[in-house]
Amino acid sequence: MADEDDLDLRSLPDDELVQQMQDDLYDGLKEEVMEGVNILLERGWTPYNVLTIALVEGMRIVGIDFRDGILFVPEVLLAANSMKGGMHILRPLLAETGAKQVGKMVIGTVKGDIHDIGKNLVSMMMEGAGFEVIDLGINNPVEKYLEALDTHKPEILGMSALLTTTMPYMKVVVDAMKENGIRDDYIVLVGGAPLNEAFAEAVGADAYCRDAAVAVETAKELVKRKHNQAA
Repeated sequence: MADEDDLDLRSLPDDELVQQMQDDLYDGLKEEVMEGVNILLERGWTPYNVLTIALVEGMRIVGIDFRDGILFVPEVLLAANSMKGGMHILRPLLAETGAKQVGKMVIGTVKGDIHDIGKNLVSMMMEGAGFEVIDLGINNPVEKYLEALDTHKPEILGMSALLTTTMPYMKVVVDAMKENGIRDDYIVLVGGAPLNEAFAEAVGADAYCRDAAVAVETAKELVKRKHNQAA
């Protein structure tokens, strides 16, 4: 970023800087977002406040406009990548302060399926909403899901499929969770173009998420409910 732009950002009061960061996030301007994060930290903002007030709120607006058809996948991926830039600075600082995450999610595309754009979008939007996300990538057999659940102890398991031939594998994973007596320990979310709510119900998932924005809303609601039941 040019020095002149740098000075412009630094001259803004906090509230205007936060607004500018959210606009830059919306426009996918990664370096400007990272610069804004550093400025707020220099001004004594806690990493958690930078995350929630500036970045998460910015991604919330992106999510709403994506859901409403104002933004499309390429634009959301750019915004999410900008969010990732900010998170790169904040993640180690958040770990040091022990800031509480909204929740934790393990996500991956099922065995036989190598599509990952939708999954990647969900991962970035979930991270943008304050979740810790463990992304297993593509072509995941049931053993990999079970191992990840055991290792990371998330609240949520997310599975993605874009092929009608790979969709049934989701039931294989859910059935394996039942056999191992762990199905009720986790929220299972499924998504992908050929899926629908009836399919999600048939395979034993908790919810079908038609896109990344819905995935974030659903995850937040179900995690909140889970925590309330545990209290």
